Amino acid sequence: MPYSLFTEFDINLFRAGKHFKLYEKFGSHPVEHEGQRGIYFAVYAPAAWKVQVIGNFNFWNGEVHNLYVRWDGSGIWEGFIPGLDHSEVYKYRIYSHHDDKIRDKADPYAFHTEQMPKSASVVWPLSYKWKDKKWMTKRKKSNAINSPISVYELHIGSWRKKGGKSLSYREIADELVDYINKMQFTHVEFMPLTEHPYYPSWGYLSTSYFAPTSRFGTPEELMHLIDTLHQNDIGVLIDWVPAHFPSDDFALADFDGSALYEHPDKKKGFHPDWNSLIFNFERAEIRSFLISSAHFWFEKYHVDGLRVDAVSSMLYLDYSRNEGEWEPNMFGGNEYLAAIDFIKELNASVYGAFDGILMIAEESTAFPGVTNPVHLGGLGFGLKWMMGWMNDTLQYISRNPIHRKYHHNEISFSMAYAYSENYILPLSHDEVVHGKNSLIYKLPGDEWQRFANLRLLYGYMYTHPGHKLLFMGGEFGETSEWNVNEGLNWHLLNYEPHQGIQNMVIDLNSMYKKEGAMSQYSFDPKGFEWIDHSDHQNCVLAYMRKSDKDNMVVVCNFTPNVHERYRIGVPNKSSWKEIFNSDSKKYWGSDIGNRSLLKSVQEPSHGREHSIELVLPPLACIILKEKKRD
Repeated sequence: MPYSLFTEFDINLFRAGKHFKLYEKFGSHPVEHEGQRGIYFAVYAPAAWKVQVIGNFNFWNGEVHNLYVRWDGSGIWEGFIPGLDHSEVYKYRIYSHHDDKIRDKADPYAFHTEQMPKSASVVWPLSYKWKDKKWMTKRKKSNAINSPISVYELHIGSWRKKGGKSLSYREIADELVDYINKMQFTHVEFMPLTEHPYYPSWGYLSTSYFAPTSRFGTPEELMHLIDTLHQNDIGVLIDWVPAHFPSDDFALADFDGSALYEHPDKKKGFHPDWNSLIFNFERAEIRSFLISSAHFWFEKYHVDGLRVDAVSSMLYLDYSRNEGEWEPNMFGGNEYLAAIDFIKELNASVYGAFDGILMIAEESTAFPGVTNPVHLGGLGFGLKWMMGWMNDTLQYISRNPIHRKYHHNEISFSMAYAYSENYILPLSHDEVVHGKNSLIYKLPGDEWQRFANLRLLYGYMYTHPGHKLLFMGGEFGETSEWNVNEGLNWHLLNYEPHQGIQNMVIDLNSMYKKEGAMSQYSFDPKGFEWIDHSDHQNCVLAYMRKSDKDNMVVVCNFTPNVHERYRIGVPNKSSWKEIFNSDSKKYWGSDIGNRSLLKSVQEPSHGREHSIELVLPPLACIILKEKKRD
């Protein structure tokens, strides 16, 4: 009998869609068999009648090394090749029962790949000595729902370039740590790191679900990057795409001459928006493949969270489809029941297996219970991107201030549903590409007003309930749309307006981490209280953020007018100190504010017995902190 890593129990789990560590069985693994060292190969190809391993070691002659199909009908082909070692380049040559075409395929479970445009897999046993035990021990607290989480989203290849070239995993490690520490973000989110053939896809069309892209180095060098971040108390999130995959001939598409990874029905298996293929969530073995990928990144790369891309496209059978292009489910609805079950099992399994992790949904609809636990009927994510907040806020802030009073509900409406899910507020890469303009050029007015509007936007964002996410470049007012082939315009930091934005983001992140009122009850209504959301004539919002220890008052003025003697109600007889002002000179503002201690008086306002009188700077957010009570 040929050598095998599979037990009968493994096979049963695989067939049931319940094996979540398939990366320990499939792929290529160094083993010793009958006194010889070599490589064990295993691949799932149930529609094949012959499978061979080809590579440099046999001059790509498949007849030299045939794999053997298992006797149990599992569709698994496996074999042992003595004498092979680390770094061998290989593919599977597959002969199908369905046609006469010979397919040379990359290994779906490979840990490493050739650098694109080459597409072969590489034998690569993972070996790295981690030094992040302190972080891994405490990350449950760092990722807790009531902890401040401020995420810096970046694309490794275009964050910073030297000599026109992207930094490698190893090169970026020290520079990124220094920068994140300076900027005071708590987490980094990497856009997809899985191998992908088409660079302008940004990684969202992946062909390898267990191999990081080799464009920037080896798997161990990526581990070094993550380890370095962890050793400096920085959490690591990665984008992960189980919704769809590209149709490249060398990869998952038409893998064994059948629709193995993709759904065979194009109404469920083809994505019209991205011209890509949709995984067959109805096939147990493919669910195991995808959930194993999630487990793999948590176990082998110590990532702290997965941001799951395009969740909406998975939930609905009619997503981006016209009438007649989809069929209702068994109950007559448009929900894709198999995909929903997959998502629930995914979240339940990773949360059950790994302590202190985050699963984050990029989901743009009102699908109920995205962040409710699975056992309570939810999808089981920990966080959800607050796309409604992002769309409404950017729409409002991009309006000329003279028109904002007619659209005041756009800036206040998010609080009507702020506690329906556990939200993270995203100003992501999607908002600064494809002709949408950079954030600074979405905003109206002359140069001063644009920068003031951006500072106001960030002040409002950081004081709104929910965690925060900002795409690279946004932290210093990048003026260009993001281009995956170019680095950020770091030279802009030679200019005061951009320095001011960066200084303000540093201060907001620091305050967010320090002040419990900004984070303790981000997902509990008792952490927020409106003072006034209806002053559309002055375009002003006033609200409180609260913790067990402190109260804060936030006032946002969305007009370029200075509001003198603006009165707001406060909860008691107390004194208030201005601790943040986006109009500060430090941030390139006009430096109008409230420098003296503000003592409340017994004068009713906004339904409260006591009130204070403020100066509201133009296009600015101010934060007041309660100092004492009489």
